[in-house]
Amino acid sequence: MSRNTLHALAVGVATASLSLSAHAATEVSWWHAMGGQLGEILEGITEDFNTSQDEYRVNPSYRGTYTETMTGAIAAFRANEQPHILQVFEVGTGTMMNAEGAIYPVYQLMEEHGRPFDREAFLPAVVGYYTDTSGNMLSFPFNSSTPIMYYNRDVFEEAGLDPEQPPETWEALAEASRQIVESGAASCGFTSSWPSWVMLENFSAMHNSPLGTLENGFGGMETELNFNNELVARHWDNLHDWQEENVYRWGGPGTGADAEPMFYSQNCAIFFGSSASRADVAANADFEVGFGMQPYYDDVEGAPQNSIIGGATLWALQGHSDDEYEAVAAFFEYLSQPEVQAEWHQQTGYLPITQAAWDLSAEQGYYEENPGADTSLKQMTLNEPTENSKGLRFGNFVQIRDTISEEMEAVMTGRKSGQEAADAAVQRGNNLLRDFESANQ
Repeated sequence: MSRNTLHALAVGVATASLSLSAHAATEVSWWHAMGGQLGEILEGITEDFNTSQDEYRVNPSYRGTYTETMTGAIAAFRANEQPHILQVFEVGTGTMMNAEGAIYPVYQLMEEHGRPFDREAFLPAVVGYYTDTSGNMLSFPFNSSTPIMYYNRDVFEEAGLDPEQPPETWEALAEASRQIVESGAASCGFTSSWPSWVMLENFSAMHNSPLGTLENGFGGMETELNFNNELVARHWDNLHDWQEENVYRWGGPGTGADAEPMFYSQNCAIFFGSSASRADVAANADFEVGFGMQPYYDDVEGAPQNSIIGGATLWALQGHSDDEYEAVAAFFEYLSQPEVQAEWHQQTGYLPITQAAWDLSAEQGYYEENPGADTSLKQMTLNEPTENSKGLRFGNFVQIRDTISEEMEAVMTGRKSGQEAADAAVQRGNNLLRDFESANQ
């Protein structure tokens, strides 16, 4: 083969290589914390985006629990190996907001890459949680939830209870649970996942009771926890006493991982968990499931107020190329579409984060065909949110929530009273707040 032929061949190969690379999809990584049924749905929606066009490809990667995912991303950032997109649960918002140089604010990302992003399109309860003091959205709302009541309709019928009427107050819930246990329909009345989220954070919001000063932390890092009040102490003491009667059963600290299995096995008739547990409940419950709102004490003025959101948002991380951020912005625009959001909401139980997705779900007849599917929406919009019920924004709250769970467990095991545990949780939590404040000054 002549030298000219070899040269021509080399040029041809190089040209073909350049042509292929020019058309190769820009790839970005997305670290998330959704396993099981939710993870499968998430991957399905991501693949729908990937096949809808040929310019970009998003690669989702399950990284464990929310805490593990966030911790892993921090370590990756220090090693300059961070993902493009990171799913962070709502209690990590304060920490992420103060991570200057690490995040690419979503409002800025979308504007700089020519993608539409209207904050007014999102539900007010969602917008308020993830904006800075100027009203700019810092992360992209993706999976927002709130805790609701799931109950075994078959057990209710067997115990002589009306399956169409879930208990509305804590007193009524305790009485219904006693009837269930005494009838032999189930060995336990109710249990709960995420004890801090359900039995403190949302419990306080439903009673318009503060978790901390400065609007639950929205007003600045100088906030202090102050939830060690008579209402919280009373409720935690009640949980302990109800456990002695099998009215209630502790589902474990942290995520309360033992709670759902106790519900699926029909040992406990009622389960408090995320509205996003709907997909797992549908897949695992071998019985008819009913839905209800979180109860309240009817002697507390103003209750019920409204619940607050949980779930997570998507944060864009710094340190990547402009082409890759184009892909991230395109993906966020895709996720904003009413059809995509409505499908995600209907398949999972997460809130429809935009008004358009809510309206579309209603137009499609989803709520008529699936009674109880709008329980989370009704609970979130019971009343206009107050300073005590619009959410929380505390630094180091991942660790603070663990502390709260530990103190609650001390009540359940009889080592502390509700007041002693609440006092200790506030003191330990405020130490963590001061650590966060010092580290971010």
